[in-house]
Amino acid sequence: MSDTAQLASDAGSRDPAVGLRAVRALRILVDRLEALQVENAREQGWSWQEIAYCLEVTRQAVHKKYAGGRGLLRREK
Repeated sequence: MSDTAQLASDAGSRDPAVGLRAVRALRILVDRLEALQVENAREQGWSWQEIAYCLEVTRQAVHKKYAGGRGLLRREK
């Protein structure tokens, strides 16, 4: 089973310690995937408004989170 499938399975565990650790790991994964796709969209010329629409957040929220090198991937580089 893949790591992601195992995390998804663990997230439904009856053991709260297992479930909560899996939820945290999934949250980190989702944050990284979002940052990657925002960066991809910006490189392809998408506006902040277009990205915000797809993420169902405000333009200001997505801009604040990712503009100016403050996004998740930018900090890790």
